Amino acid sequence: MPFGRLERTTRPQPMNEINMTPLIDVMLVLLVIFMISAPLMTSSLKLELPKVEAAPADQTPQFMSVSLDAQGQLYLDEERLDAPAFLQRVTEAAQKNPQLDVQLRADKSVPYGKVAELMGTLQKAGLTRIGFVIEPVVPSPSR
Repeated sequence: MPFGRLERTTRPQPMNEINMTPLIDVMLVLLVIFMISAPLMTSSLKLELPKVEAAPADQTPQFMSVSLDAQGQLYLDEERLDAPAFLQRVTEAAQKNPQLDVQLRADKSVPYGKVAELMGTLQKAGLTRIGFVIEPVVPSPSR
């Protein structure tokens, strides 16, 4: 009897591994959602704060500007001072506010030793929060 050949086809085997990519994608999306929404939830608390007569809080950061020009002259907030007067004024400012920020501006032609000496003077006076002020380079427009 010519029935032909009966072939037994194999069924697809069940997967014995879990594809982790969709699970990781969902977890990362949830993480981002919680990171964005968590700070918003804390500000939704409605409080009626007590009112007190007091001086307004000063929110502006306090700093002093110290400059050293190309000739080695010292300037404190645009006022030219000699070394002893400069040290006295800086020491007084440090005693009033030890957390005072110093913005140090030095001409690029001033030797590094003079700048280091000025920093030592400021630290000796009690001011340790010293930041350098620079002029950023403006990139030229590309053609």
